[in-house]
Amino acid sequence: MTNDAETMPLADYLAQGGKLTSPENVPPRYRGELLRLMSSFVDSELAGSAGFAAAINWAPGIKERIAASRITLEKADHAERVLDLMEGFGTDKARYTQSHDWAARGPREAVLDPRRHGSDMRLSVFHYPLTGWTDAVVMNVLMGSATVHAVSELASGSYQPLGEVLREILPRERRHMELGLEGLAKILPEKRDEARASVQYWLPRVAETFGPAQSERLERLKAMGLRQTDNETLRQRWGAEIGATLASLQLD
Repeated sequence: MTNDAETMPLADYLAQGGKLTSPENVPPRYRGELLRLMSSFVDSELAGSAGFAAAINWAPGIKERIAASRITLEKADHAERVLDLMEGFGTDKARYTQSHDWAARGPREAVLDPRRHGSDMRLSVFHYPLTGWTDAVVMNVLMGSATVHAVSELASGSYQPLGEVLREILPRERRHMELGLEGLAKILPEKRDEARASVQYWLPRVAETFGPAQSERLERLKAMGLRQTDNETLRQRWGAEIGATLASLQLD
């Protein structure tokens, strides 16, 4: 925490773009919201990694197998980097990673809203199963784009150590999406109808990961400097970007 934070109320300091730098200078309510954000990220990355692991054996070629392995590995690594920060707040890292079945999924036809489901804090989209290579690639493209928008938002938050880690992670998350696009372009000539069906399935489920348009919690996060942009604006930005991508692939 800088000297500025010592001469003005913390709320004003954060509202003016101030940064907190360690667990020792984080107040209780801020700590609770910060840990909730980090837990959701960690759980989603672990669930995403575990769910995508099956795609390694679905891959139609060696390059695709390498790409799927890279995504599986790096998402687990991203989770560990943020979990290392959570250790500073007293989280038992070893126990945490063994606390849930990260590969567990519900029925494909289930209807889940954006609220928390199950015993962990993964995003709702990670409760749905993948059905094969084409489905996995489509989901990776759609969710990869959403992740880039979400991580970019969190990376500018007021807890400086988290922002630094997320800015390191961001280029790799963007590369995951690009690998998905490369894989999708390769299979489209033969799998266009299958890919289009997967787009129709995953698009609304990924859109829900941005959260409700109106949210009291979002206003608290903004006041703490942990968020800046409202959910609907992020969703629309992602929608415009992914819409253009799908149109270029004739999948809109």
